[in-house]
Amino acid sequence: MFRFLSRFLSNDIAIDLGTANTLIYVRDRGIVLDEPSIVAVQTGQANGKAKILAVGTEAKKMQGRAPRNIEIIRPMKDGVIADFNITERMLGLLIKKATGNRMVVPPRVVICVPGGSTQVERKAIRDSAFAAGASSVHLIEEPMAAALGAGLPIEETAGSMIVDIGGGTTEIGILSLGGMAYSDSVRAGGDAFDESIVHYVRRKRGVLIGEATAEELKKKIGSAFGHDDMSAVRVKGRDLSEGTPKSIAVTTDEVREALSEPLNQIVRAVRLALEQAPPELAGDIADRGIMLTGGGALLKGIDILLADATGLPVGIADEPLNCVAYGAGKALDYIGKWDAIFAENP
Repeated sequence: MFRFLSRFLSNDIAIDLGTANTLIYVRDRGIVLDEPSIVAVQTGQANGKAKILAVGTEAKKMQGRAPRNIEIIRPMKDGVIADFNITERMLGLLIKKATGNRMVVPPRVVICVPGGSTQVERKAIRDSAFAAGASSVHLIEEPMAAALGAGLPIEETAGSMIVDIGGGTTEIGILSLGGMAYSDSVRAGGDAFDESIVHYVRRKRGVLIGEATAEELKKKIGSAFGHDDMSAVRVKGRDLSEGTPKSIAVTTDEVREALSEPLNQIVRAVRLALEQAPPELAGDIADRGIMLTGGGALLKGIDILLADATGLPVGIADEPLNCVAYGAGKALDYIGKWDAIFAENP
């Protein structure tokens, strides 16, 4: 009776703690929060502790416009915690926002980690979740969560392959019999795409643009594979030679060239995964193909690029941005029943 009452009062939650965005899934309610993993803090406090002014969407609105005493922090880097204290406080505030302070009993939490994360990095994520109020923390690797969210039949003997292109990392997994047969984490994703565009425009056009502008270019005219569209978007930045504001038109071809290096990293990692796969599972993947999830799956032509590079069919999951959160939410039902899907248990 107590266990039933605890579940009813606590609302167990699953968290996709991403470099770019944090998504929170509440049992029986679905995804209730999707906000940037960004914190605005006021520095120079008398007690030496930074004061948090805003988190998530409100903090992102301040990016690039904040005065000198307000620092905009992204506490997650490459899918893992870069600033433990700020992550802990951000997570606590986002959980309160997602649950509306209705929890009487501390929730059980499933939280996603990159496949290539170290034990130290995983401990930092677990400790942050406990500090934010969790009663227990179960870690699940992102490729496993993405596969669950995409509806892949991971419990079957036949192998499935997932490529989750997130903000900080690209997670690659080959799954069979409810476990991970192979996993790899490449530090190339949406953030690397944006940085590559910033560097390209600076090097080729002599203009400095911000990351938000680079992200806009990526979403509007970014592509991974050549096509006939010769679109262009006009953006504003700072002329590096004169130090004055300048408006330039950036073309689809330029953005595609800018994205070539991080995309090549992803292609190399996918090929390596196929080379490392056991022959039987490789045969299954040849039949079933590769499933793409994550925000990077929305980049125009990325499925064509990977299909061309591997010779395999490549599909994009429904709601690719939410697959990891949905999968982590499904994993709540397997706590204590199917431990193989978890990377680490309490």
